[in-house]
Amino acid sequence: MIKKICMILLLPVAATSAAENLTVLGGGSDGGPQWIDWSDPGLMLVHHLNDLTRQCLTAREAEIAELQTAQDWQQRQAKVRRRLDEILGPWPDRSPLNARVTGVIQKDGYRVEKIVFQSMPNFFVTGALFIPEGHSGRGPAILDVIGHSAQAFRRDLYQNVILNLVHKGFVVFAIDPLGQGERLQYFDAESGKSTVGGSTREHSHAGIQCFLSGRSIARYFTWDGIRAIDYLLSRPEVDPQRIGVTGLSGGGTQSSYIGAVDPRVAAVAPTGFITSISRLLGSIGPQDAEQVFYRGPLLGIDHADLLEVRAPKPTLQVTTTRDFFSIQGARETAAEVRQAFEVLGHPEHFDQVEDDYEHGFTKQNNEATYAFFQRFLQLPGSAEETAYPFLTEAELTVTETGQVSTALNSETVFTINRRETQPLRKQLDEGRQDLAQHLPQAVAAAKRLSGFRTPQSTAAPVFRGQYQRDGYRVEKWGLPGEGQTVIPTLVFVPDETAAQAIERPAIIYAHDQGKTADADVGGAIEQLVHSGYIVAAPDLLGYGETRYRFTRGHAPVQPFFNALMSGRSVAGINAGDAVRVLKFLQDRDDVKPDQIGAVAVGDVGPALLHAAAFESSIQWLVLEESLMDYQSVVMHPLYDVNANSLVAAALTAYDLPDLLASVAPRRVAVLQPSNHLGTAANKDAITASLGFVQRHSKDQLRIETQASDLEQLVNWCAQR
Repeated sequence: MIKKICMILLLPVAATSAAENLTVLGGGSDGGPQWIDWSDPGLMLVHHLNDLTRQCLTAREAEIAELQTAQDWQQRQAKVRRRLDEILGPWPDRSPLNARVTGVIQKDGYRVEKIVFQSMPNFFVTGALFIPEGHSGRGPAILDVIGHSAQAFRRDLYQNVILNLVHKGFVVFAIDPLGQGERLQYFDAESGKSTVGGSTREHSHAGIQCFLSGRSIARYFTWDGIRAIDYLLSRPEVDPQRIGVTGLSGGGTQSSYIGAVDPRVAAVAPTGFITSISRLLGSIGPQDAEQVFYRGPLLGIDHADLLEVRAPKPTLQVTTTRDFFSIQGARETAAEVRQAFEVLGHPEHFDQVEDDYEHGFTKQNNEATYAFFQRFLQLPGSAEETAYPFLTEAELTVTETGQVSTALNSETVFTINRRETQPLRKQLDEGRQDLAQHLPQAVAAAKRLSGFRTPQSTAAPVFRGQYQRDGYRVEKWGLPGEGQTVIPTLVFVPDETAAQAIERPAIIYAHDQGKTADADVGGAIEQLVHSGYIVAAPDLLGYGETRYRFTRGHAPVQPFFNALMSGRSVAGINAGDAVRVLKFLQDRDDVKPDQIGAVAVGDVGPALLHAAAFESSIQWLVLEESLMDYQSVVMHPLYDVNANSLVAAALTAYDLPDLLASVAPRRVAVLQPSNHLGTAANKDAITASLGFVQRHSKDQLRIETQASDLEQLVNWCAQR
């Protein structure tokens, strides 16, 4: 059907007097109506990723619906434990804590010991141990893990809970999470601040590095909590059978994880985090990297599992009705969790409490938390909340300099992950000694890890009109993408001079600034059209018209996080869309189907490289200012890349240079490749990364480090 349409399009078209509007999905300034089906292009990517993850969750819901007996639930719990180990692991060895007290503060009714310990060798955790005055023997203890606050446990709202618990007789151990308090992971001693931003940015910055290596930063948060419990059990004041964990927001995340994986936790009360993944996706979207489980929903894990896996151990879900973590999701999760506790014989061991408030603590919820721990950790007393004088931040500073990086030369998540990635790099280097065997394996792994799906026949493309320019026309198309998505595409077609239409070579031209970036009269695309090429310029999903317009509080890494939950990647989806554009061109009467190449500019380069590696019908490839490799993002503390160009766990089996080598013997031109900082890579870095590709591809690979004529590079690739 496309061929018939294209034949009609070859007829001359009168030039328009109106200004060009090259949008495809919207009405735009030319007065055309907004298409209802395409009314929200900026969220098209998010909606599609949500659909993918919800498909995984639907399979989980079907499994939960079949659970009837205690044995059914116990088998499910065993499965969840294995899955959590798979997602969070591999766990480090239990190395010596080497804990020490750096100072003691005596206050009315309690004392504070300032503690530093090593959860892993030379990986320091700072905290404060609050001990009730007159405490004797072994009593209950609470590990208090903290949400996203620069001061961590020193902040007044966290101190309020800590001081109430200690005055009620609990030993309380509060620790600094990664990226907060005295544990900034990217600390700049000169400025006294993080080089990447606040705690959420620190978490996600390090998290992306971990994801690339097939690891999860959630492992570090959880392991710190596990080792903090190890420390508590070394104290003579603590009864090992009466350990509780609680925390708000990011602390709710941590307490959920620790309570799920550490059997020593007798009672847990996560606050302001638990909802459901489906409701999270439909509201604020994925949050910090530690709150995102790689392939979690694909493996059948939802928030409810973090609580159900504990059943029937005492568990309290603390919520607020106006929290940005959906209260509807929290209620739905609580209803499911109740089933597990009821079937396992202790419905009274689970409860959900809520107060009418925003994201945060409330007096009513706090008192419910105190009463919960008093009951289940066997320390009766009044649950009434009382105001106590707060300690100053200076009083609660644990290290001499206020940062473990400068005071103790601490390891960071970055340095540990970099070291753990070295064997993966070595494995890749060894594999590259035999490219005949390595490259097919790398391409197969790239298909699997990127979540690439070979495009299948779908609905017909939608023609949206065209403009006539001097010597060529610009067609507007809505091409069917994956699922319900649309690929807005401009097709630039040279005018015919003969009565009989002729076939021409074609180019897929993808730009990270969208299809119109080089589409102006006199621009790069026009030069290629005047050279005789038909050029299809798509907005790959997440770029151009479909660029994700994240709002305040939403991180630009959300699509990357969303995709990896279902075992997919934006880069892999974009690779599939590039192949769809290829098939569209091949189906046209005016295109030579065996003479189609691709140009990728900027952040879309990795996606087009994946597409070329997977689809041999892409005859050649030009990569301009494209990320050179993934490993440099992991090997350097600071980086500036578009997360949508990355593939989680890629470094466990391949890197971008492996895909580049796999394209041979087809021709590839690499123009000013980008490093991890998004700037032009120098010759030494290029040789280190692409040297083996140059040796393998020989005359089929051309690398230019200076600005070059794109038309000349395209003609070289196309051998014209």
